[in-house]
Amino acid sequence: MCTIVVLRRRGHPWPVLVAANRDERRDRPWAPPARHWPDRPDVVAGLDKLAGGSWLGVNDIGVVAAALNREGTLGPEAGKRSRGELVLDALDHADAAEAAEGLAALDPTAYRPFNIVVADNRDAFLISHRDATGAADISVDPLPDGLSMVTALDRDDPRSPRIRLYRPRFVAAQEPDPDHGAWSAWEALLGSREAEPGTGARGALFIDPTPAGSVGGFGTVSSSLIAIPAWNAMNAIPIWRFAAGPPETWRWENILLSGPFPTHPTN
Repeated sequence: MCTIVVLRRRGHPWPVLVAANRDERRDRPWAPPARHWPDRPDVVAGLDKLAGGSWLGVNDIGVVAAALNREGTLGPEAGKRSRGELVLDALDHADAAEAAEGLAALDPTAYRPFNIVVADNRDAFLISHRDATGAADISVDPLPDGLSMVTALDRDDPRSPRIRLYRPRFVAAQEPDPDHGAWSAWEALLGSREAEPGTGARGALFIDPTPAGSVGGFGTVSSSLIAIPAWNAMNAIPIWRFAAGPPETWRWENILLSGPFPTHPTN
């Protein structure tokens, strides 16, 4: 169960901030965000070496896209396409609205259920495929101004113990200041193992691998902090800070991105 937090600040020099933890089997091979796809030279994303797709990426036009499995749909299924390819499909578009429209037109029977978040400096959307049978249409919902949190359920869904505990903490936390590299409050939240009593790993934001010490155990394998600048921000380019491993050994690295980019004015 991955986690995406999106903070929309209309009119701000950094109108979109993203925090993300990727939860996956520790033995599933992957590579850190880079330009892994020769046929997509403008895309920087993490590489899932098993299926060839990604869980999170940014393109040179300033679109960010992330994929999450819906509850009870972890892993591949025979006859279904990889949900990781949808991040790359979204990043083929020039803005978030176009990406959302394209994803909404997918055949839902071709994929296991998913949540996809796409955002740029003007718009942000949650695209959800909820029906494992494929009988229901894929939905598109705009993300409102302020803070949204998405896991394996719906946006800000109180059924999620992780959202119940951590969404109020993100709202109350000091907002990151990308201009001065100040991300400490969000870093601490991404690395938190605290959970509501009785919820175990499902309620923590950072999940240690299970079973303990197992190479193939499921847990949090990487964390990301992303900032997308306004269209007219002077010489600003997107920021992506990336860390892998447990919080005690985190070494945040800056992923090389391109810019500035001529995108749409914020409303």
